[in-house]
Formats: sequence, C-alpha cells, structure tokens
Amino acid sequence: MVQTFKHQSEYKVIGSRPVRHDGFDKVTGRAIYGGDIKLPGLIWGALTRSPHAHAKIKSIDTRAAEKIEGVLAIITSKDMPETEDKMVDLGEGDENPRWTSNKLMAQQKVLYKGHPVAAVAAVNRYIAEHAATKIKVEYEVLEAHNDVDSALRKDAAIILESLEGDDLGEEIHNTNLAKHEKYEFGDVDKAFTNATYIEENTYTMQMVHQGYIEPHNATAFWDEEDRVKIWTSTQGAFTARTALSNLLQLDVSRIKVTPCEIGGGFGGKIPVYLEPIAALLSKKTGRPVKMMMERTAVFETTGPTPGGKVWVKIGADKKGKLIVAESKIWFEAGCNPGSMIEPAAQCIYAPYDIQNTRIDTYDVIVNKPKVAPYRAPGSPQVAYAMESAVNDLCEKAGWDPLEFRMSNASDKDTRRGDGVKFSVIGTKEVIKATKNSDHWNSDLGTSEKGKVRGRGISHGYWFNIGLKSSVNLNVNKDGTVTLIEGSTDIGGSRASISMQAAEVLGIPAEDVRPSVVDTDSVGYTDVTGGSRTTYATGFAAWEAANNLIVEMKKRVALYFDRNNEDVNFESGVFSVEPDIENEKPERKITFKEIAEKIDDDDLGGPVNSVGSVDLESAGDGFGMHIADVEVDLATGKTDVIRYTAVQDVGKAIHPSYVEGQMQGGAAQGIGWALNEEYFMQDEGGMVNSSFLDYRMPTSLDLPKIETVLVEVPTPLHPYGVRGVGEVPICPPLAAVGNALKDALGIRFSDLPMNPAKIIKAIGN
Repeated sequence: MVQTFKHQSEYKVIGSRPVRHDGFDKVTGRAIYGGDIKLPGLIWGALTRSPHAHAKIKSIDTRAAEKIEGVLAIITSKDMPETEDKMVDLGEGDENPRWTSNKLMAQQKVLYKGHPVAAVAAVNRYIAEHAATKIKVEYEVLEAHNDVDSALRKDAAIILESLEGDDLGEEIHNTNLAKHEKYEFGDVDKAFTNATYIEENTYTMQMVHQGYIEPHNATAFWDEEDRVKIWTSTQGAFTARTALSNLLQLDVSRIKVTPCEIGGGFGGKIPVYLEPIAALLSKKTGRPVKMMMERTAVFETTGPTPGGKVWVKIGADKKGKLIVAESKIWFEAGCNPGSMIEPAAQCIYAPYDIQNTRIDTYDVIVNKPKVAPYRAPGSPQVAYAMESAVNDLCEKAGWDPLEFRMSNASDKDTRRGDGVKFSVIGTKEVIKATKNSDHWNSDLGTSEKGKVRGRGISHGYWFNIGLKSSVNLNVNKDGTVTLIEGSTDIGGSRASISMQAAEVLGIPAEDVRPSVVDTDSVGYTDVTGGSRTTYATGFAAWEAANNLIVEMKKRVALYFDRNNEDVNFESGVFSVEPDIENEKPERKITFKEIAEKIDDDDLGGPVNSVGSVDLESAGDGFGMHIADVEVDLATGKTDVIRYTAVQDVGKAIHPSYVEGQMQGGAAQGIGWALNEEYFMQDEGGMVNSSFLDYRMPTSLDLPKIETVLVEVPTPLHPYGVRGVGEVPICPPLAAVGNALKDALGIRFSDLPMNPAKIIKAIGN
C-alpha cells in the first residue's frame, strides 16, 4: 500500500525564501565547474568529426597526426570496448550501450554531421585540435534523412542496418521505424459518428536544443589501480557511472564520478559524450585527459528534443462534452532509437476527461544527433497539437475555450491516454485561478497602426517522476547539520532539500549545510531530471531527518537519565515529562543545546543518519498559460507583450525557486514557439549551429513572466511537493499559437511561427 500524508497548513521553514546555500560561491566565482578542473600531468583530448550526415567510412589514416610533436595517443572505434546489445535504464529514458558506443565513435559509417570518427590526446588543447584536423578519412556519402517523412519512404536509405524494428509487436527489418505502439480505450470509431463537432489537423515541429550556457566537458584519469575517475558537468553522477560501466565494460565499483557545478542542463546533460572518450585516452597515455566541447559541436552532436509531426482528431457532442480523441505521433529519434515517444502518449490527452481515445506512436531513426530529454520530453510537442485543436474546435462550435476546458477537465481517477489513473490533481484549481487572474480579466489594449494583438491560452501536463535518492545527515557540535546528497543542483535543490530537513529538525534552513558529492560518498541517487529532485531527494532528506531525531532522542535520554520512549520532540525542542514518583521534573533542551554536548562522555558519540527512497511518481503537474502577442504586419515580427503562467505546484518549498522554474520554462517555450529550430540543409547539416544564428529569446524579447502559484498538495509526499520544472515549458507553444490565431485569424500548424511564415501567411 502506498503511504499517504495529511498535510498541515503552517510551517516554519517550508514556504520561506532563505538565501541559496551556493549563492556566495557562484557570485564570487569560487564555484568549481567542469572547465575549472586541473590535475597534475593534465593533457587534452580533441575529436575528429564527420562533415557528412550519412556516409560509409572507407578508411581512416592517422599517420600525419601521429607525427605531430606533442601528440601522445589516437583512438578510433577499434579502441572502443565491445558492448552488450541490451537496454539499460538511465532514469529519464533507456539506452542501448551498443548503439551509444557507436554514437560516440563511429564504426562502419557516420550517422549524423559531427559524428566522431577519431580522438587525439596531446600535451595541450591546441596541438590536440590541430592534430585532429590532420586525420584523413575517406567517405562514401549516402542519402541523409532530415525528417520522419523522408526516413519512412519505401525507398529510403537504411540508417541502422542491424535495427530490428517493432511494428505493434511484429519484428520488421530494413526499416528506419524503430517502434510503433498503440494505446486505445473505448470505442473511438463509434464515438466519432456520434460527435457533433469534429476538428482535425496535422502539426509539425523541428528539433530544438536545450541551449544551456556551459558546454559539455569531462576530465578523466584511468589510474594505476585500474580505476576510472571522472569530473564532469552532469545531471546525474550515478547515471553517468552506469553509462560508463556499460561503455567501458567496467564494474561500477571501479568508476568514480564527481559532479561539478552545472551551467545549465534541462535534460541535455544526462547522456555522456566526452567522458568515455577521455577515459580511453587516459588509459592509453597514463595521464589525466581533459576535453571541452565547442559550441558548434554542442548543437550538432548532442541531444536536442525530437522534431516530428502530430496528427490530432477530436470530437465533441452538442453540449460541449469532449467525447473522443485520436492521434498519431511521429518523433525523430536521431541516429539511435528512443525519441521519448512514450511520454508524449502519456501527456497528449492528460488535461481532459475523454472516454474514447486512440494513440499511435512512431519512433523514427533520422540522420541527426540522438535526441535527449528536454524539460517534459515529448509533452510540449503534443500539447501544441492538442491545445491548438481544442481552441479551433471551440471556435467552430462557438464555445468559450476556458469554460470548455473546465467542463472537460481531468480529475482524480480520470484515465490518462495510456491508461494510468490520476490521484489527487489540481487541474480544475488551475483553470479557476486562470479565470480569476488579473491577466485574464484585463483588457488586451489597442495596438498602434500596422500592428494587431491577440490573446491565447493553453493547458500543459507532466507526470513528474520519483525514482531513487539518498541523503546522509551529520550533526555538528555547533548545532548545524551537514547534508550529503547525490543530486546535481540545477534549479536550487540544495536549498529546497535542506529546507525539508530543517523543517523536521526545527532549525533554520541556514543551519543545514548541503553538499553534492561523488558516487563513492553517498548512496545511489537517480538523475536530476523529470522534476523529481525536490520531491524524491527531499523525501529522502525528510526520512533522514526523522531518523536523526530518533538518534538524538537517545542522546537526550542519556543526558536526562530517562528512557528513550520518555523523550518528546517538537519544533526543535526535546522534552521529557515530569516523573513525580522518582522526583524528576520536566526537562527541556533545544536541538542546538544537545548538539553541543554530543562529544561528552557517555552520550553515545557522533550522531548521523541516512534516508533513502524509491518512489513511483512525484505527483502529476498541470499548468495553464495566458499569452498576449502583438504582430507587426509589415515585418511579421511577433512581440509577447504580456505573459502569465499558472501552475499547481503542490506545496512551494521555496517560492522564489518555484517562480523561477515557471518563468524559465515559459521563456524557453516562447523561444520554441516563435524562433528556435534546427535549420537543416538537404544533405543533413545544421546551418544555424551558434547562439548568433540559433535564435533564443533574451531579456529584451520578453516581458516579465507573471506567475500564479496554485497549491494542491499531493498526498504522496510529507510536504505535498509536486514536481515543478517540467510543466512550464508545455503550454507556451500553443498559448502563443492561439494568441496568433486570435490576432491574425490564421492557424499556424508548423513550428516555429517565425516572421517569414507569418509574412507568407498574411500575403505580404
């Protein structure tokens, strides 16, 4: 039976806004990032990358590079250990080590532009990079596939010849279709015949990148004891360790991963890229090897989120009840299977209670880098399609889109499109908050001549994952507590986890001193991703803190010469009831006071505790966004002039961080809606692989993102925490699209909705 919690309304620490624990180090430059790592004898590694997106490797000639002074080692795919052909769970998605090894170092052929074909180690970075350019590779260029339609043609070139595709359980060969799955409930065909209003459309979108500032990096040392030590920017040290174990064919006990501070990730720093290459170069040279990825390579060779297309057909009865929905989702996986297509199926209908649904999903191989998670992977794409269709259905029938969403909102026990039933969720509360918001009830205003304005709304959903986390607590003599965790801090989780421990212990958040440590120093902890960290690692901290109180009660009992069961604890104070029979009065002592005495003789010695959890879910998350846009009819430029994000956050542990997550996700989603895309050449190369050409929004492009925090605590967590960081990127695509429809009367069904497409659509 799943443990559930009844929540209190008042807290001392939870809901406050303490200064972040890592703030001083980061603003002063003392924080250690991957690029800051320096080791004695350090040398550098560099990669030779393919200029082609799809080509056979006929030969690799390394002789010219080997002759360059300062070059110490060169490796190719022949130096990569033979890996198993199996699926491995990496927390936010599975991977096949054999495919991953081939992705990191090309074997018989290259599968995407920038695909590594060789690696060089040299005494410094400049010599390594120069030598990498001197490796001569002869290619036989093949047809490249940039999108799902091209890859699924009957005469399409096969990208992975060894791939055994799965078409509804039937094994298929000579295909670029990795997997086709179906989810169906009710009688879809009959429901469509009974529908009064029907809307259908196909929506397309391109790959987009997470856009983190810090590029990928790794420092590796394969030491004399045949152990591998890694320092890297990663969202999951243990996930990286698992991946390295499979790729290098080493036991996890022989791999130590130290996570450095991370300069952004958003899901893109879950996979490994440079780490195994640096490790193999270190093994060959006997020296520590450092590698840093250039920005072009970050765009061209690391994992963006899938592009593809989504066909949606929905039907409602004459009373405005959404009775049926059908969809087909094709996602680009990149060069290996695994496009996060399953989450898309889980999310597409989630905001709605629909009794008859069908979903077909297609995982398609293309000549692009293997995709990686990006904030609610798969959900923004399908939300764009579904929420656009819902708005168009409402327009066709003359219904208010907000009222329609309320009357069809999912609730407790509503069945998701993949069959899972919801527990306690805040869908209706979010819609009510949107309806009552200042933004929704404000006037759109009047635009100047030559410009038009529109307003749009959209719902969004993410299921929020749980997984495994561990926390260690140690009591210091001054009454502070050290907190040891394995979760990379991306969005302020040091603070949010420390605050949960502090609430239990009855001490200020500042008195908990958190550290994110290496894989040898704390219990197994899954990746920071999927909006799980504050939930799951916070749960582990809560458990560790309660275990610590048990240990502290033993010390108090010894100090007062009472039995353990006589000791009570509340709000940071231990107490024992008076023992009249033995003439012992009531006694009290604070957490800090007893901590000062733990080194005294006969009090039991150091006090520490451990908490570990393995959780199913972090509580389903729903959000609704309102977007106001203004379009310049002469240029097609779209300005977002007002924007509000409303979201059920469960319980906001640190409201400032929650607001920041909502604002950041909204900003990224707006960029995705209006400008961001992988702009590809026919032969498979990305044209806009720099921040100059890959158009992400800046502070000059956006208004202040307004936030409305709705708190519907989940019973699955002691403080009602839900995941927060994924949901905010789901609604913006459709919210902006619906605003453009309101402004121009035109439905844009292809992302991004950039000026060129707008000008073409309006006929200028």
